[in-house]
Amino acid sequence: MRRRFAFLLVLPAFLLYTIFTVYPLLSALANSFWRWTGTARGGFAGLDNFTGLFTTFPLDEQLWPAFWHTMAFFAGTMLVQNTVGLLVAVVLFELPVARRFLRTVFTVPYLVGGLVVGYLWSLLLSPVFGPVNAGLDAVGLGALARPWLGDPATALPVVILVNAWQHLGFPILLFGAALAGLPPEYGEAARVDGASARQRFFRVTLPLLLPSIGVVSILTFIGAMNTFELVYALSGAQGNQPTGPGGATDVLGLIFYRVAFQEGGSNAIGQSSALAVLLFLLTFGIAVVADRVVRRRETAPA
Repeated sequence: MRRRFAFLLVLPAFLLYTIFTVYPLLSALANSFWRWTGTARGGFAGLDNFTGLFTTFPLDEQLWPAFWHTMAFFAGTMLVQNTVGLLVAVVLFELPVARRFLRTVFTVPYLVGGLVVGYLWSLLLSPVFGPVNAGLDAVGLGALARPWLGDPATALPVVILVNAWQHLGFPILLFGAALAGLPPEYGEAARVDGASARQRFFRVTLPLLLPSIGVVSILTFIGAMNTFELVYALSGAQGNQPTGPGGATDVLGLIFYRVAFQEGGSNAIGQSSALAVLLFLLTFGIAVVADRVVRRRETAPA
């Protein structure tokens, strides 16, 4: 009876997951092995759609740079989240009075869609009327003002920082929960032994937080591999604004969008499905390996 009741509780979520996740994945896998003319399926293509991603112009020149941009996107976001996010979480943990309010403030951007965040930041960073450049001029730093999203040297770093800012609330919440769950006797024992606050953090608290840091890193990687809407809002479908750096902010999500809706030609379904399958395999494979490493470190004897 209990099993049947539990099955009925899980069934709606299972159906939604199957319809909106499993079925699209299986459809993309099936479509990737066929040639397409528009929406009409042609002959069996085998692995031609996969090899075409690396041998067909312009994909052969765009895919690898977009891959490395995505890796940089992940590394930059992870660095900010695991440093600034952890620092903020530690500070908030010591401020019980304002903790809830400040956590809410940091979490609000995480709850807003990437398109909205990207559009707002594109206005803030506008070289014509944006308040960022205006503020630099007002404090005598006008020499630093620039078209942030139009300069190849700053376009990708700016997108990374905006993404890290938007998602900073999640690691703050996760690290805060992890800090609250740490046994207080460890810190007290270190204090009795004469350890300073810095020594207690780096030798006691930080090692105990490594599993949480690993979880944040894995989820950040999955999010980076699937990022699209924020980069699209900031840089457009071509990875650049009309007067900006062509391809400087290309990520794999933008490449997929262009193959599926702009540059895929008559075989757009076949090539975009092949790219979706590769993205899934890459994301899933690395995430599984990283998760096993984190779990092994978590269960390893001290």
